[in-house]
Parts: sequence; C-alpha cells; structure tokens
Amino acid sequence: MSALRLLLLLLLPLCPGPGPGHGSEAKVVRSCAETRQVLGTRGYSLNLIPPSLISGEHLQICPQEYTCCSSETEQKLIRDAEVTFRGLVEDSGSFLIHTLAARHRKFNEFFREMLSLSQHSLAQLFSHSYGRLYSQHAVVFNNLFSGLRDYYEKSGEGLDDALADFWAQLLERAFPLLHPQYSFPPDFLLCLTRITSTADGSLQPFGDSPRRLRLQITRALVAARALVQGLETGRNVVSETLKVPVLEGCKQALMRLIGCPLCRGVPSLMPCRGFCLNVAHGCLSSRGLEPEWGGYLDGLLLLAEKLQGPFSFELAAESIGVKISEGLMHLQENSVKVSAKCFRNVGPPIRCSPVTGEHQRPEKRLAGRGGHRPRKNGPRQQRALICTVWFVAEPVLVWELRERLSRVRGFWAGLPVTVCGDTRMAADVSQEAAPCWTGVGRGRYMSPVVVGSLNEQLHNPELDPASPDVPTRRRRLHLRAATARMKAAALGQDLDMHDADEDASGSGAGQQYADDWKAGAAPVVPPARPPRPPRPPRRDGLGVRGGSGSARYNQGRSRNPGASVVLHSPRALVLLPAALTLLGLR
Repeated sequence: MSALRLLLLLLLPLCPGPGPGHGSEAKVVRSCAETRQVLGTRGYSLNLIPPSLISGEHLQICPQEYTCCSSETEQKLIRDAEVTFRGLVEDSGSFLIHTLAARHRKFNEFFREMLSLSQHSLAQLFSHSYGRLYSQHAVVFNNLFSGLRDYYEKSGEGLDDALADFWAQLLERAFPLLHPQYSFPPDFLLCLTRITSTADGSLQPFGDSPRRLRLQITRALVAARALVQGLETGRNVVSETLKVPVLEGCKQALMRLIGCPLCRGVPSLMPCRGFCLNVAHGCLSSRGLEPEWGGYLDGLLLLAEKLQGPFSFELAAESIGVKISEGLMHLQENSVKVSAKCFRNVGPPIRCSPVTGEHQRPEKRLAGRGGHRPRKNGPRQQRALICTVWFVAEPVLVWELRERLSRVRGFWAGLPVTVCGDTRMAADVSQEAAPCWTGVGRGRYMSPVVVGSLNEQLHNPELDPASPDVPTRRRRLHLRAATARMKAAALGQDLDMHDADEDASGSGAGQQYADDWKAGAAPVVPPARPPRPPRPPRRDGLGVRGGSGSARYNQGRSRNPGASVVLHSPRALVLLPAALTLLGLR
C-alpha cells in the first residue's frame, strides 16, 4: 500500500491541469514589473503602481480581478487612451486637410491671377488700338474688373449690376465721341440709356456683345466661386470633424482595449484586431461625414469638369477684351442707324459751335492710332499673351484635383482600419492566429466585426453607438449646402443670388458655349422678354462731354418679373390646399 502511494505521488506532477481561462494571467504573472517599466517611461509615478498584483475591486472599467492599477492609475490610463485615439484620428486625416487646403489655394490663386492678367491684356490691347483715347476712359474698364473681383472675393452679389453699369458708362463715353458736333446734356444721356435698356431689345448699340459677355463671364465666375468655396468648406468641416471630443462610452471601450492589459500586468499582450475594429467603428460611426462625403466629392468633380470645358474661367477671362472690342466696333459700324433711332426717340441734341480740329468723322474719333480701325485680337492672340505670364492652365489643376480626390473617397469608411493599423491599438494582421487581448484576458476574439451605418452599429458588442450630436449635424448640413451650391453652379445657377440668370441657367447653356466665346461668331438672337419699366440710373459722378452722371445700361440683362412669377407660382399652389384645410378646421 505504501509502495502504491509512493507511485501516485511520483506520477501526480505529470498529470495535465486545467487550461487557462479568464484571469489565468493573474495565476501565471504575479509581478507588476513589466507594467511598472512601461508606465514609468510614460512619466507615471511608481509609488502608485504596486510591485505585485493586488485585488481589483476598486476598478471601474477593467475586470475587477487581480490588477496592477490603483484608482488614480486607471483614471490616467483612461485619459491617455483618449489622447492616443484622438491623435491617431487627427494624424490619419492630416493629409486630407492638406489636400483640400492646397487645392483651394491653387484654384484661388489661378482665378485671381487670370482676372489680373485679363485686365492687363485688355489694357495693352486697347492702349495699342486706341492710344490716348483709352487712357482718358480707363477708369470705366477698371471699375468693371473691380466689380468682378468684388463678386468673386467678397459679396457674391452685384455681378449683373457691374456689367450693366459698365456698358452704360461705356455708352455715355462712346456716343458723344461719335457726334462731336453735338453737346449732350445729362438728361439726354439718361433718356438714351433708358431707351437702350428696354426689354424688347429693339435698340442694341453694342450688338449682342453685352449678352454674350454676361453669359460667359457670369457662369464662369459662379462656377469658380462655388468651387473655391466648396474646397474651403470641405477643409473646415474635415478639420472640425477630426477634433471632435470622445464620448463616455467610447472612452470606456478604449480603456478596455489598450489600458486594461497594463492593469492586468501583460502590457506586451496586444489587443485583438477584431476587438479594435469594433471599438473604432463604434466610436466613429456617429462622428464621421458619411454619406454626405461621397456626394460632396461628386459635386467637386462635376464642377471641375465644367470649368475645364463649357464654363472655362480661363477662356472667359481671355474673352472680356475681345467682346468689348466687338461691341465698340458694332457701335462704330452701325453708328448711323443707332444715332437715327436715338435721335428719333430722344430728340435732336444741341449743336456745338464749330471748332477747328474738333469735328472729325465719327469713325475716326473711335478709330485707333493714325485713323485706322483697331485690329481685332481674337482669343488665340490674347491666350498667347496671357500664357507668357501664367503657365498653369485649368486642365492641369482639374487633373490634379481629380487625382487627389480619388485617394480620399473612402476615407471615412476606412478610418477605423487605419486607426487599428497602428501598433499601439491592435496586433498586426499577420498575428491574428496568435493569442491576443480580448478585453477580459488572453485568448481569441470570437465576436464578429460590425461595420456600416449607425443603425448597423446597434449590434456592436463593444459599445452602444450614440446619435450624431448637434455640432456633427451642423457640419454635415454645411457639407450638403456646399454640395448643392456646386451642383447648381454646374448648371449655371447661383444659389446666393435672389434672381437667377435665366440665360446662364440650365444644361442648355453649356451646349451653346462653342458659339458664345469665339470672336466673329454669328450673334445669338436673345429670347423674347416681356416689357418692363426701366430702372432709374445710378449717379456716380463720372463726367462726360456735355454734363456729368451715369445711367445704368441694362442691355442683355435677364431679370424677368414674368419668369419670377412663374417660378414661384407652384409654391402658392402647394400652400393653398393647406391654408384651406386650416380654415376648414377652424
């Protein structure tokens, strides 16, 4: 019997014991030396970290078993886990902010430079063609470009007024030059501009050039302004989204993910990758910009394609001087017919006393140096002039924008994977088969990874997703508003203007672009418009021969009260049944 007992005692150490379960680390690892070493390098006080495992009944988030953390150490680890997560999110999105900011800066510089070069080329063209005559009236052209810059850079209003005032002032300066034998008082010029601004278009001193210039420059400026504003809005929204605070449920999940292994005394045990993905998806699902992000990128690309083609800002800026020159030549070539209509409707002007050298033929008064007709410089000549100074063209900028946006389309959907790719957050993909930290101990993470929308995150095993807060909803609303503005600009519409330009709206405007900008193309007959009373002139103190004052020349404008009534009538029809219902209930 004693021999049998001795044999059993010898064989007992060779028998296998129970496998490791939850908390088995506490039986195997009794020392906190590894945790003390890791936290000591982070600046933690070693006085707060016991040398060996202690009871964990005081813990609030980690498993209340044997632990190396005091209550104060646990709270500091919670804050460190939040800082680590936020830092990874911001670092992952830094390239996105840089991309949007760089595209915004390049497009903005290009559009502003094109306006400056267009003004410079116009001054060179007209100085060469008209000489001192242009220098005397250069303020009119400078005011035009000031109005274009104000619309693009500042208010986003007054584009129609700037163009109408330019043609009105140009008519006031040019018409007396055609008739130096007459004196034109301010009342005569006021009546003249009122007659030329009638909606029937019977008298067009500058031909179809005002309408064509307004059509091309309006839709190009609207598209350019919407694109730059869209890039700026996207940059600001992304920057704010990446700095959102971490909610309480996310803090606890992050602590279980990367903080609790330190408290259990196994800091070298990496969190399971599936565990990390569930935590990251749950934390980011209510803070991202999906699904608005995809629509925003589509709006940017759509508007960029329009700027490369039918709404080209480069071609529109180049054509300003060409269309103004065409308008002046139309006035000069049809001076007899235009003057006859003006005198018939307004009355004969006052004849001046003859002065030697002053009564040149009208054609020579508006002709270039030496009495020759100014040479018509088409877009090709102006393009050569502009490209000698500015070598970056719109197609290059659009190609760069398309190429960079293709990299960031799936940014928000792939952000959890990017965060969990860091070695501080989860084990490497190649180590998925090895035991890892499951949130309660060493083992395999068996829960499925939940991806997708906020509704799908209701099945996330690690945390309950929170609904988007007010700041997140506001940022998404800003992104949707920028998308709507860009898509409207791609159709030639400006949502910031109360009265949309009917000639520049709709997809059909882009189809007529080939005939709109080419110099010497056949004029397009403007659509018939119902008559409307002329607007009163605006006095700006610019002096002209025979008096001072400037009247607003509204030729080519498309403000149509009749169209406004048609556009707003469906809203009244929709509200009428509701109003009748309310009255019936009362």
